[in-house]
Amino acid sequence: MEGELLMKESDRKRLHVILQVLEKKLKQKEAAKLLKVTIRQVKRICRRVRKEGDAGVLHKNRDRKSNRSIAASVKEKTLKLCQEKYAGFGPTLASEQLQKKEGIKISDETLRIWMKERAIAYRKRKERPHRQWRERKAHFGEMVQLDGSHHDWLEGRGPKMVMMGYIDDATGRAFARFYEYEGTLPAFDGLVGYIKKYGIPCSVYLDKHSTYKGTRPLKLIDELGGDCGESQFQRAMKEMAVEVIHANSPQAKGRIERFFRTAQDRLVKEMRIEGINNLGQANVYLSKYLSEHNRKFTYQAKDEIDLHRIVSKEVNLKSILSIQTRRLLRNDATIFHNGNIYQVLEVVRAKYLTVQERIDGTLHLKNNQKEVRFQQIDATKLPKRPTKQEGPGKGNRIGVKPADNHPWVQLGKAHFQEWLEKNKGGHF
Repeated sequence: MEGELLMKESDRKRLHVILQVLEKKLKQKEAAKLLKVTIRQVKRICRRVRKEGDAGVLHKNRDRKSNRSIAASVKEKTLKLCQEKYAGFGPTLASEQLQKKEGIKISDETLRIWMKERAIAYRKRKERPHRQWRERKAHFGEMVQLDGSHHDWLEGRGPKMVMMGYIDDATGRAFARFYEYEGTLPAFDGLVGYIKKYGIPCSVYLDKHSTYKGTRPLKLIDELGGDCGESQFQRAMKEMAVEVIHANSPQAKGRIERFFRTAQDRLVKEMRIEGINNLGQANVYLSKYLSEHNRKFTYQAKDEIDLHRIVSKEVNLKSILSIQTRRLLRNDATIFHNGNIYQVLEVVRAKYLTVQERIDGTLHLKNNQKEVRFQQIDATKLPKRPTKQEGPGKGNRIGVKPADNHPWVQLGKAHFQEWLEKNKGGHF
């Protein structure tokens, strides 16, 4: 209706109290206490109501544009960037990138309202099911969560990569590197990087991927011999006195999973802006990203004691963190491994030798932790095995059909005809 005054409930309350003051039913001191303002403010409002009527209780800046409001041109420029250059960015990450890259300082909540008004889509958090909360470990280095994340990190601009991530449970401090696949050697290489930076943790918390947990079923000989079919990773952790704890669900190792989700949102988009399109560039940028990530998201541990252990001089980290396989030492002092033959160059009193495939790609032979000298035998010098295609007279007649005039064929036909004559009228 024309001339009707729209008020909030707070304005109506203020008007009611001021009218009581004007009618001498309420003292100004009591009104100030009720409205939680000073007596001087009550006097000002009373004067405005006498002069302007009920509208006197309304604030003079109502429906006015704020002096601190952002210019419309800046808003349009910001929203255009969010639709084009920063497409898919959430309000928080977009506000950070706008300030860092474009010099536009907008709060994430303001940007969220603008994006909602313009219907700009971005990924939102899904509702999480209720799970029992587990308290963080009290000490830095008490437990490290470890996992690999398979994701299209380069968004089709380069090769597929897997991020091997390591995060401390007490502080949330993260370490990670990109690799071509998730396997034993990438897990070892990433762990070497973590240990060089922080030290050896007390325990690792990870899933039941075949890299981290042996999947071979127990046999009778294993049960009698005590062999539990452990993986290379479990064997290495046992040698380093690091406890291995396997999670029963992804949610149980939620810290590393949340780290991956954050990286899949933030890191992917930042690498897109930087134009990164290969594994080497990604690892270089990842180091820069992690320093910023740890600065923002790291917690203070409950206890200040660091439980990481320094690697002693007696520990050969390269030897422990390697793929180790037992191979039979044959009578001619050779071993067979991965399709190659290796000649042992010294006298060894052992039935089996341990082959170590290390992170740097080198191969080592060990006999009870003692290095054994060896060399690979050149495959071109080995006698060539005959093949089926070489035919008769070449040392291998397997699968070769003899000619019809061959004596054995003729003899066979003669015996067959003789047998038919004897069994005339019979049945096969």
